[in-house]
Amino acid sequence: MGEDRRQDFPGLTPGWHYLDTAATAQKPQAVIDATVNAMGRDYATVHRGVYARSADMTLAYEAARRRIAGFIRAKEDQIAFVRGATEAINLVAYSHPRKGRVLLSMLEHHSNIVPWQLAGWQVDVCPLTEDGCIDLGAAEKLLTPEHTMVAFAHVSNVLGSPLEVARAAEVAHRVGAELLIDGCQAVPRLPVDVAALGCDYYAFSGHKLYGPTGIGVLWSDKLDRLPPWQGGGSMIDRVTFERTTYAPAPTRFEAGTPAIVEALGLAAAVDYVEAIGLEAIHAHERTLVGSLREQLARKNSVTLFGPESSAGIVSFAMAGVHPHDIGTILDESGVAIRAGHHCAQPLMAHLGVPATARASFGLYSNADDVTALVEGLARVERIFG
Repeated sequence: MGEDRRQDFPGLTPGWHYLDTAATAQKPQAVIDATVNAMGRDYATVHRGVYARSADMTLAYEAARRRIAGFIRAKEDQIAFVRGATEAINLVAYSHPRKGRVLLSMLEHHSNIVPWQLAGWQVDVCPLTEDGCIDLGAAEKLLTPEHTMVAFAHVSNVLGSPLEVARAAEVAHRVGAELLIDGCQAVPRLPVDVAALGCDYYAFSGHKLYGPTGIGVLWSDKLDRLPPWQGGGSMIDRVTFERTTYAPAPTRFEAGTPAIVEALGLAAAVDYVEAIGLEAIHAHERTLVGSLREQLARKNSVTLFGPESSAGIVSFAMAGVHPHDIGTILDESGVAIRAGHHCAQPLMAHLGVPATARASFGLYSNADDVTALVEGLARVERIFG
């Protein structure tokens, strides 16, 4: 882990400390090779061609679906390929037959807020515990039979705080609501078994899982209950000018030519991650998070956000220094972090800051990255006095 894996990632050039994996993960050579082969040597469209290469690509594409479904312990007909978690959440928000009240939490990413608003849902907000976790006790008190959906992040993209998904499912189902989970920050580091979690929808993006951009997954064992939300080729059964009938799920949600190359790349990413082991990845990142939090806690100028149990993410602020200035100065030292509101403006307002600095780890991160960041922050302190 860490240094031993960096050689697999050509984007991690010597002397560069990449601590922005929560935004997007670097890609291992295995994923790059899979996408290059799919785009070049093996390329053809899927599902429509009668020639051999098209048939082979169709088999590879559907094999990728099975592989990715297996990664979250799902059946292959329960996952739809989408452009990312954002599209997955929009799909549910617009297609759900029982639009009503949705309970979100204070820490949600904008992609788990704005789609519900645009689709006409009435939004209620669940507060956080003192250490920055979703307060499920408060959720239980807030939920009513009018709520048809609860939508929470499995792991916060700002605070790294994990959610007790199984308990959240029990709380939602008690009032007849369904539970959608944004799993973007969870699937790269936590084992996910959707049946064991008890949620109704699970969404994640490929590019945070060391895979390509432009592809994500929506899982549900209720996909057949949702009408299609985009029309076009592939998602149909029969089309006339008078009436169109639709293919069964998940095909009905994959209008047009799919992200063939990206699906094969994501399957390669799943292979890569599972060969290492999610438990090992999480333990490695937990060690780095603990080390960084411990060192930052010694600095009087630094305020840490989120729980000690943060999964792979450390957000912080420095007194008298805007996070953008922190990020710029760190970049001069070859340290790449995120600085801003992280598409979580309501959370920033709750924390009482305009933005935070965020360091986020991946399986390729190591102790040198932590050291470089801490040394870079010492330079920030010297500059701003």
